Amino acid sequence: MPKPTKRTLDPVLEAELKDIYAEIERRPLQRECMLRTGCCHFRLTGVTPLVTMAEALFAAKGVRASGRVKLKPHPDGTCPLLGVDGKCTIYQHRPFGCRTHFCQPAGGPYPRKQVADLIQRLEALDEKLQHHEGSRPFVAALGDVLH
Repeated sequence: MPKPTKRTLDPVLEAELKDIYAEIERRPLQRECMLRTGCCHFRLTGVTPLVTMAEALFAAKGVRASGRVKLKPHPDGTCPLLGVDGKCTIYQHRPFGCRTHFCQPAGGPYPRKQVADLIQRLEALDEKLQHHEGSRPFVAALGDVLH
């Protein structure tokens, strides 16, 4: 049986993804979140961010850079990327949903009209990757690309 290959994001596409993330930072909305990680408690919020394939590959790069090779689920349903200190271990590689505060404790999601163009750009990256399955729940998508 052939050994699975590590899936990574092409440097050109990674640069495009980073530009999308930088654009989010240039248009922040007032939020009450100061790294409280309320959104990271998926079972409590009832919401998990959805990610594109490009985002999952970029997050996987962050996971690998943190010294991990797989995800270990938290028994309480918290994001498996929260460290023992309660902070995100891949903060610089976190997905769009985490950057736009998708949950109510952080102020709710950005209004679609504020980010629709960026969502379209994320979807265009997946077209370039020839990934046509759409966005998926973050932890499942990340787990798939890490294997």
